[in-house]
Amino acid sequence: MAKRVSYPLEVKMKAIKMRLECIPAREVMEQLGIRNVTQLKTWVRWYQSGELHRLEQPVGKQYSYGKGPVYVSELEKVKAENRFLRQQIDVLKKYKELERRCHLRPPSTGWSPLEEK
Repeated sequence: MAKRVSYPLEVKMKAIKMRLECIPAREVMEQLGIRNVTQLKTWVRWYQSGELHRLEQPVGKQYSYGKGPVYVSELEKVKAENRFLRQQIDVLKKYKELERRCHLRPPSTGWSPLEEK
């Protein structure tokens, strides 16, 4: 039977960030020592659906539906939420930059029906 591997939250978040930056899954797995591509896809899916509490769960200790981890203090909870929101902003900034670059490309030099004869 295979041994279950537990990855720290920092590794999971780094892997998610790398995948959102379009780094190939194999490269992410090699750099961070992740064994299973399905695990990586699951983390990204949880991140995109806003289920960050699932990333903090230990292996085999899944919380009941709708319940997240118990935070020691309100400050800890706010810090976790703040970290999530900052990452969302970073992703949106990257998207906007890529979108801007695509729109700044010069038009092709081929024939256009809008050109005058």
